[in-house]
Amino acid sequence: MAELVVSMAIGPLMSMLKDKVSSYLLDQYKAMEGMEEQHKILKRKLPAILDVITDAEEQATTHREGAKAWLQELKTVAYEANEVFDEFHYKALRREAKKKGHYADLGVDVIKLFPTHNRVVFRHRMASKLSRVLQAIEVLIAEMHAFRFKYRPQPSVSKQWRQTDYAIVDAHEIARRSRDKHKRIIVDTLLRQANNADLTVVPIVGMGGLGKTTLAQLIYNEHEIQKHFQLPLWVCVSDTFDVNSLAKCIVEASPKKNDDTEKTPLDRLQKLLSGQRYLLVLDDVWNRETHKWDMLKRQR
Repeated sequence: MAELVVSMAIGPLMSMLKDKVSSYLLDQYKAMEGMEEQHKILKRKLPAILDVITDAEEQATTHREGAKAWLQELKTVAYEANEVFDEFHYKALRREAKKKGHYADLGVDVIKLFPTHNRVVFRHRMASKLSRVLQAIEVLIAEMHAFRFKYRPQPSVSKQWRQTDYAIVDAHEIARRSRDKHKRIIVDTLLRQANNADLTVVPIVGMGGLGKTTLAQLIYNEHEIQKHFQLPLWVCVSDTFDVNSLAKCIVEASPKKNDDTEKTPLDRLQKLLSGQRYLLVLDDVWNRETHKWDMLKRQR
């Protein structure tokens, strides 16, 4: 079962990497200045690997040790490459946010995943990291041809894959690769504000694939958080934002849910939260219509 979970994770992980590498922001904000050629090479190489992952996984399930070892190395390289391109995206997003003034528009204290960089030091450090990733990809492609993996269409990633919750498959590995500093800042903020009568909202913002959900999972599962909050709740919002539907989902996510279905979802939500010290994580939020959020916040 553990092998199956590892295998299933590689396809989406590589697709995520391909999306990051192909992001228009990298070119628009010159985040990879001086590394354009390596960037082009990587964009050409990644689809070749994606084409054969399904076949490699099928061979791994028939106990072909070479295929298993190849997939494990691919997973390691994919993690490293994702981290490298996270840094490139931080640079691009910081420039975009500064240009468009997104922080001010949000009107709240935002936990920003945008470290500062010295341009020369950043370029030198990232060029070295990118070179290592490219070398590893070249080796994987050579081995891919040696194993004669064949093209197999990748199964479509359904919405169920995106319907994340607070559970982490491999907490130790993810925690090691995540940003402890950012986690600590948010945990301290939540604990410090928990007894405040006013509602505290802490957005974690950034483009898709930066690890916002993973960071939220780590915070949610932190022992201090679970001990402090009487009612921890996790809901995936996704594309459609309807206040009543969301209120119903929040109520249904609680083990303390009330079954008074004659009341409106917002009334049920208000009853659920009344007198509780609660933590509500809304994952995958895209909507920024203020009046809808105000309607939801009034139920606190």
